[in-house]
Amino acid sequence: MKKTILIISAILNFLTLSSQTIDDLTFGTDTTLEVVTWNIENFPKNGQTTLNYVKQIIENTDVDIYAFQEIEDTVLFKQMLSTLPQYQYYFKSSWYAGLAYIYKPDVIQINNIYEIFTTSPYWSPFPRSPMVLDINYSNKNFIVINNHLKCCGDGILNLSDSKDEETRRYVASNLLKDYIDTYFSGKRVFVVGDLNDEITDSKPNNVFINIINDSLNYQFADMDIALGNSSGWSYPTWPSHLDHILITNEMFIDFQNGASEINVIKIDKFLSGGWYVYETNISDHRPVGIKIQLSLSANTDEMDKPKISFSNYPNPFSSTTTFCFDKIIENSIIEIYNSLSEKISTISLTQGQSCITWDAGDNQPGIYIVKLISDSKTTATTKIMIIK
Repeated sequence: MKKTILIISAILNFLTLSSQTIDDLTFGTDTTLEVVTWNIENFPKNGQTTLNYVKQIIENTDVDIYAFQEIEDTVLFKQMLSTLPQYQYYFKSSWYAGLAYIYKPDVIQINNIYEIFTTSPYWSPFPRSPMVLDINYSNKNFIVINNHLKCCGDGILNLSDSKDEETRRYVASNLLKDYIDTYFSGKRVFVVGDLNDEITDSKPNNVFINIINDSLNYQFADMDIALGNSSGWSYPTWPSHLDHILITNEMFIDFQNGASEINVIKIDKFLSGGWYVYETNISDHRPVGIKIQLSLSANTDEMDKPKISFSNYPNPFSSTTTFCFDKIIENSIIEIYNSLSEKISTISLTQGQSCITWDAGDNQPGIYIVKLISDSKTTATTKIMIIK
């Protein structure tokens, strides 16, 4: 009898799934911030058919922010989005199969969008420059960094070979971590994209190991997916799970809220013809989406809190950088500390001064903590990165 019940249940489940159509596909809600990463494989993969499918998917999933990879035809991308007036778009990269964002301007406020690691020293780890989206949502500031890292490799991390694919991804992940530690300390950051490697690889060959080891500050929100059954992965034809969403500790509590979740969005399950139709007409990657329900404290407007202005440019830098700050009205100094918390420099400031240039001299490459101190009290801090 028990076996019969199980068989009937399986048949009913199959009939339910097989009766689903793309109109049944959902994801976004009115109470969460949604960010979806999607390698859309040389968009549009099958011309107008692709445009029609993707438009329906975007409408039905109703997501606040999509971070796309592999937009090959930007003209057709714009054409499709012209039929989706609830969204605006941004893309800039001139590299093949570039990155793009689409977003709902009535839900999020755009502060800035820009690319990082754009110069030639970074072309090896970043064949496509990461794209930063700086937004406000529900009076909170969020950063999204869209990536498409170097593909392929043999699964072995060979740090002695700078051209090794795993090494290039390892360098890229560490550069991203250092950048966030330097520029976005204390901010809510999503790192999303086709990162082209497994987060579950063994430690000697895991290109994300330094991020994973820093579990106090970073969490791959999709780790449970990566550890789960291969049927739920983002790249099922290998099969592998290559598309990830990393969050910083400022969202750890929010991610535990009831409506917060992360999923591989299995669009193929909603298509007549399943994976064959999806891969033929849309992409070989499934999108991965996260929903964040903010804690109650998110209703306070942190943007209204007074802050001391303290920054420097350029950063990273190799020789000199200029610190700028609110005009000094009392005895103040700048102190610079290395990663061992050793003070390596003290800069005296004079009344009325608002900028000063510092020479790094023979100090070693790395991240340094800089404090602005007035009347023996630390009034502001920042991080700098010295590169050689």
